[in-house]
Amino acid sequence: VLLLGLAGTVLYTRAAPLMPALQSYWLWIHVSMITLACGIFLVGFSTSVLYLIRARYEQRAGSASMRFPTTLGARLPAADRLEQVTFRVIALGFPILTFAVIAGAIWAEAAWGRYWGWDPKETWAFITWVIYAAYLHARSTAGWRGGRAIGIALLGWAAMMFNLFGVNILISGLHSYAGLS
Repeated sequence: VLLLGLAGTVLYTRAAPLMPALQSYWLWIHVSMITLACGIFLVGFSTSVLYLIRARYEQRAGSASMRFPTTLGARLPAADRLEQVTFRVIALGFPILTFAVIAGAIWAEAAWGRYWGWDPKETWAFITWVIYAAYLHARSTAGWRGGRAIGIALLGWAAMMFNLFGVNILISGLHSYAGLS
C-alpha cells in the first residue's frame, strides 16, 4: 500500500484538459445509457449461458451418466423459463441501447456537424443493434424459441463485446480516446 501511494505521488502527471467535443452533456447521457444497456445485456448473456447448461442437462436427463443429478444443470430453472427470462431482459435493454445510439448521434451532430459517420465504433454499434433487433423479431414474430433464439442472443453479446473492447484495440477511429489504437 505504501509503495502504491508512493508511485501515485512520484509518477503523477496532470491530465490534459478535455477536448471540446467531450465537454457536452450528451456525452454523459450517451455513455450512461450505453453502460446501462451493456449491464442489462450482461444479464441476458448470463441467462443464455444458463439456458445452454440447463438444456443440455434436460437433454441428457434420462441417460446413465445423469443418475446423480448433482450438476449445476439440475439446480437451474427449466430451460424454457431461462429462455423466457433472456427474452424479457433483452427486450428491456433494447430500447435503452436504441436511445443510447440516438443520443450518440445527437452528440456527434453537435460536436462534429454530422449525425453518423460510419466510424468503426458506430458501425459495430449498428451491427449490435441489428443483431438484437433480429433476435427480438425472430423470437416475437417468427416463433424462434430455444437454442436458435439463444444463439442470436449470444451473437448480439459477442458483437457488443467486440464493439466495447475489440474496436478500441484493433481498429483506429474517432472513438479511440484511451490511446489503445
